Amino acid sequence: MFAIFRKEINGFFSSLTGYVVIIVFLLINSLFMWVFPGEWNIFDRGYAGIDTLFYLSPWIFLFLVPAVTMRMFADEKRSGTIELIYSRPITERGIIYGKYLASVSLVLMALLPGLIYYISVYLLGEPAGNLDKGGTWGAFIGLFFLASVYASVGLFASSITDNQVIAFIIAVMICFILFIGFDSFAYLPGLKKLDEFIIGIGINEHYKSISRGVIDLNDIVYFTAVVIFFNEATRLQLLSRKWKKKS
Repeated sequence: MFAIFRKEINGFFSSLTGYVVIIVFLLINSLFMWVFPGEWNIFDRGYAGIDTLFYLSPWIFLFLVPAVTMRMFADEKRSGTIELIYSRPITERGIIYGKYLASVSLVLMALLPGLIYYISVYLLGEPAGNLDKGGTWGAFIGLFFLASVYASVGLFASSITDNQVIAFIIAVMICFILFIGFDSFAYLPGLKKLDEFIIGIGINEHYKSISRGVIDLNDIVYFTAVVIFFNEATRLQLLSRKWKKKS
């Protein structure tokens, strides 16, 4: 597993992928937080907080994370190198979690420079340090969990096709439904009695819960369960491909 992890991390930073993900993430957030005028600009809002980062980031990651994961299995299958990986003494879970951990590590590397925003707003507050520390750290944790789910969805999408573009589109669609789709679906006519249950299936409710600074075990279990579900779905997809080849 760790050999796969190292291979993917080296692949990210031997090409432009890793650098582009980090730069794009920071650039978009920086422009809205510090440059573009409006309600998302920290100076225009008039109070110390980095809510803009936690509002925009789920949408930015909605496209960036699938862009990272789209090649992980699709490209391996297209080029035939997946057979070389199968020939090594490693299980399907080892392959999947090696690639998954590499994707999550890249997400974490993109988030870490975001601490600069926290320090900047902390110092700019009047008085210094006048911001919701618990909510801010909770939002960072929630954002990491959310991006971790995106990574598992991206791997699954990449495992069902050998076309990177199709894998990207499928991953974005599934992530979009998980993030905001259930919230919209819950308010359809006739579903009023089930609205809380349906909203609870989606990511957004759990992300908002952690972002308030309260780390609830139910939210952690939810994110963990969704990650395991999609990673296991990826494993079954890889196994089905091997069975088809044998038959």
